Amino acid sequence: MKIDRDSIGSLVLVYLIGAALIFVLLFFVRTPWIAWPLTALVLWFCIWQTAFFRVPERERTGTPRSVTSVADGKVVIVDKVFEPEHLKTECIQISVYMNFFDVHANFWPVDGEVTYYHYYPGKHVLAFAPKASEENEHSCIGLQLPCGKRILFKQLAGVFARRIVCYARDGVSVRRGDQCGIIKFGSRIDLYVPLDADVKVKVGDSVRACETVLAEL
Repeated sequence: MKIDRDSIGSLVLVYLIGAALIFVLLFFVRTPWIAWPLTALVLWFCIWQTAFFRVPERERTGTPRSVTSVADGKVVIVDKVFEPEHLKTECIQISVYMNFFDVHANFWPVDGEVTYYHYYPGKHVLAFAPKASEENEHSCIGLQLPCGKRILFKQLAGVFARRIVCYARDGVSVRRGDQCGIIKFGSRIDLYVPLDADVKVKVGDSVRACETVLAEL
């Protein structure tokens, strides 16, 4: 199992704290019905964190014009909006919300070239709130496909997310299905595709990064 390279330090810290707590529980708490359940809870938390920071192996799906999901989660928005930052035109916004139990590694949605990247520090309101798209800590990544079509996606931090990692750099060529970063804890991805895109998902659908086609351009 592969662990996200930017999360190894966080995971080591979790293990160290977990080991210290288990030591205290087993050697200083003399009541078994308190010590053992709490020890099991600490072990479960460590296992959950390991799963949270893993980078799963996924199969590439779709065609050269397919836009696959950046993240695992649930579709919470499919709507026509105006994107003012980079595309500067009306688009279809598709938003995917990740809860605590979803893998939080993110993956490139298309083959193409990074044409825009900007990171914004910000607030940490609930990630599924509409205002999170503008007010929360986030990064914006613009991509151009070989066919000339352009898309944009945002990595949005949530209430508990305090770090967004993104591998985007202007001019870099990217491959659909490769890891593009990670968001620590509950968060959201906003994806903007052209109005003429054939959207394949609806609000409430569960999606998987790399394997679920969100739209065809």
